[in-house]
Amino acid sequence: MVSFVLTVAFLLVGLLVPIPYVSLGPGPTYDTLGAVEGVPIVKIDGEESHPTTGQLRMTTVSVNDEISLFGALGLWVSGRYALAPREDYFRPGETEEQIEQQNTKLFQESQSNAEIAALRYLKYPVKVIASSITAGAPADKVLAPGDQLVTVNGKPIVAATDVTTALTGTVPGQTVSITFKRDGQERTAPLTLAKATDFGAKERAEGFMGVGPAERPDVAFKTTIRLQNVGGPSAGLVFALAIVDRLSTDDLAGGATIAGTGEIDVDGNVGRIGGIPFKMVAAKEAGVNTFLVPKDNCTEAKDNAPEGLRLVKVENLAGAVQALKDIKAGKDVPGC
Repeated sequence: MVSFVLTVAFLLVGLLVPIPYVSLGPGPTYDTLGAVEGVPIVKIDGEESHPTTGQLRMTTVSVNDEISLFGALGLWVSGRYALAPREDYFRPGETEEQIEQQNTKLFQESQSNAEIAALRYLKYPVKVIASSITAGAPADKVLAPGDQLVTVNGKPIVAATDVTTALTGTVPGQTVSITFKRDGQERTAPLTLAKATDFGAKERAEGFMGVGPAERPDVAFKTTIRLQNVGGPSAGLVFALAIVDRLSTDDLAGGATIAGTGEIDVDGNVGRIGGIPFKMVAAKEAGVNTFLVPKDNCTEAKDNAPEGLRLVKVENLAGAVQALKDIKAGKDVPGC
């Protein structure tokens, strides 16, 4: 009887009690040149959108929480999934809602970066706006969110980093001029710089304005990226490629099914991401033969690549575009 009770208790614990681990595995892939439930993933309104052939697929990782001991063992034995400590993906005290909001924010930022990088590559103009303003700081009551920054301290602002550069050599208490556009009207106003630490920012010698700059398209058309239930920044590269493909006549995929991953910044630099072994498996299962890999992921990708999957090393958007053109032309491309 004792053995029976212990066995039942063990089975119940193994089946019902969650363990502090998550399972990682291949997630769904999406053709960014296509649509989901009839809605295009990447849509251009107000500008000619050129026809494309083939597919540019973004890849994802499936993260499953609340798994039992027996469930975890089954996933691990399958060889398709891996287990990782829950704390690596969910910070103590974070709710599922908070995690979802954070992933959504990262995904939105990746979309914005992808659009800026693609438009820059295609030589479209971009502008710098005041994205956020610190309450009570010198810029408060002078600038409003959305104002376009034209000059700061006499220096032209054409990229977000120019704002910091323009304040180099200034000191708290110094007055500088700022020129901005609001509702199409250009205005100039003086700002007396403050001390950064007075507003919770890191200590620095330069004066503090209290403006969070961000780059936005300065074009008459609108680019929309729609994709539900996907989070994180790693789709940036493929989104940027899809926008370039829509706005140019290059037909980058050239009838082939190509997948990839990689975070992207507004300058088009492609950064390292996580979960690439699972993303490659998902791509291969979706019929992909060519996979775009961030340079810093190459070693990991090469060690875990499914048989028959060609790995193409990319460092930036321009290099990725050129690689796709070379693939279509039958030329050699840099591999991992």
